[in-house]
Amino acid sequence: MELHNVRVWVRMEPFLVGALQAPPPAKFSMHYLRKMATYVRTRAKDGCFPRLCWPMWRHIACGKLQLPDELAWVYFETFDLMAERSPEERLEWAEAVSQCSTREELNRLRHKLSVDTLQFLLFLYTQQLNRVSLRTSLIGEEWPSPRARSPSPDHECKTSLQNKNCDDQAHLAFVQTHLSDLLELVLDPEQLSSSGHCAHDSLLSPEALRGLSFLLEGSVSKARAVHPLHELLSWVPLQTQAGYSKLSRAFSLQRLQSWLKDTLTLNPFGYTACLKTGKKLAWAQQVEGTMKRAKIARNTHNAPAGSRMVLMSQVYKQTLAKDSEKLSGANVKLHRCNESFIYLLSPLRSVSIEKCRNTTLVLGPVQTSVHVQSCENVKVVCVAGRLSVCASSYCTFHMLTPTRPLLLSGNVALTLAPYHTNYPSLEDHMASVGLAVVPNLWDQPVCLGTEGIETPSPAPYCLLPPGEFNVLVVPFEMDGDTSEIPGGLPPSYQAAISHREQKVQAWQRTVKEARLNKEQRKQFQVLVEQKFHEWLLETGHRQQLDSLIPAPTDSKQAAG
Repeated sequence: MELHNVRVWVRMEPFLVGALQAPPPAKFSMHYLRKMATYVRTRAKDGCFPRLCWPMWRHIACGKLQLPDELAWVYFETFDLMAERSPEERLEWAEAVSQCSTREELNRLRHKLSVDTLQFLLFLYTQQLNRVSLRTSLIGEEWPSPRARSPSPDHECKTSLQNKNCDDQAHLAFVQTHLSDLLELVLDPEQLSSSGHCAHDSLLSPEALRGLSFLLEGSVSKARAVHPLHELLSWVPLQTQAGYSKLSRAFSLQRLQSWLKDTLTLNPFGYTACLKTGKKLAWAQQVEGTMKRAKIARNTHNAPAGSRMVLMSQVYKQTLAKDSEKLSGANVKLHRCNESFIYLLSPLRSVSIEKCRNTTLVLGPVQTSVHVQSCENVKVVCVAGRLSVCASSYCTFHMLTPTRPLLLSGNVALTLAPYHTNYPSLEDHMASVGLAVVPNLWDQPVCLGTEGIETPSPAPYCLLPPGEFNVLVVPFEMDGDTSEIPGGLPPSYQAAISHREQKVQAWQRTVKEARLNKEQRKQFQVLVEQKFHEWLLETGHRQQLDSLIPAPTDSKQAAG
């Protein structure tokens, strides 16, 4: 293997899933995180290092950093969503949480949770990605702006994505700019000078290198086998270049930093590369001639697990459906989709929905997070580890989620509702990503604004009234055993559905007892069909039905 083939890049997930799309608390500055880095090592025996347990993070966050208890848990839980844990372990945890009947029992259970201390420090620092700059605020641009002016098409093509959490170029720039701080956070405090900064001869331990693997990975082979940074630097020729000393069994901080600056490059499996070299994704349902403006690309043919990407942009007036291994485990980005119905019926890693309008999205189980930003009149149906919404208006979310939905700044008139659909392989997909039917906190959102946890007035959301609730039927034939909504419906919504069914049955009895003759039945049928078609046009469902034709042939392909 040739040394000049070595490449190191910034992992997508810590920013895509881990960085909350909200300005971070002021106490997440380098000054306070440096103090925390020293503190956790001095309290190692108390559950601070090398693993940071929830009680100690709660003590640090609430007692030292002055964060509200709920906000401390939001950050801890967000990091835990990205943890490498088997689906079976996640299901066992969900079952344990569901058995807690009081807040005290839940807190005792949370005491068993811990995270990698050094990686968690880096995670807290990466929250600076969405920091509001003083210069930007002084020129009058608020964050976030739900109706921000859109850039020109040419500019948008060049920058590809405006959301920093999805922008791998922004991730690279962030790490390059703040590399010294990131290295300092994983450094043993004994290696710092009297002024509290890195000494010229500071040494970085292999343990610290494992912490950096939270952000960095790379490759040395033409086959593009991807390795975390600490595994990459276990190769002896690279160790020499990066400043490893066999005598101290540590890396020279100065030489390692210089080596990283020389080898850091853009993520070859990020959205930028996917846009340029990704393969097109074929769809079972689409209307001929209306996909010219759409850009749909994937890198799932060559990307390793965790870096699989699917990008869908500018889908207009389409009904698209897909259940495929090409989607399984992918990070999906939906951008500027309008007046469409999109079904992604596979287990997914994460989903980001940005600048979409008048669109319905039905998703397979999403292991980590679904993030919605700058959308209007969008309906999202999902089972997900977490939902977060930012700068969006008049959107409806039918959810099954074990975490409290995060409603960030700039939202207007959101509607939260229970999960209301199923498809045959849904429960198998949920099991594959470790999502259970309980706990389900769809109706307990957290409003997280620029000053932390808020109770805004008026509230940016409401719960869907049971009288307006309807069950969604997925209109495709697929293999599987799921035939009911997982976990069932909340009692009030189930009662509303039952009441509506009783009214239909009563109407059917009335028609039957009317004893209409053949001519009257024909007239009555014409009238009902006329009213039904008027309803289809008023609700916009006519477009979806038209785009499903010819259903008998293509519907089975949706599972292919």
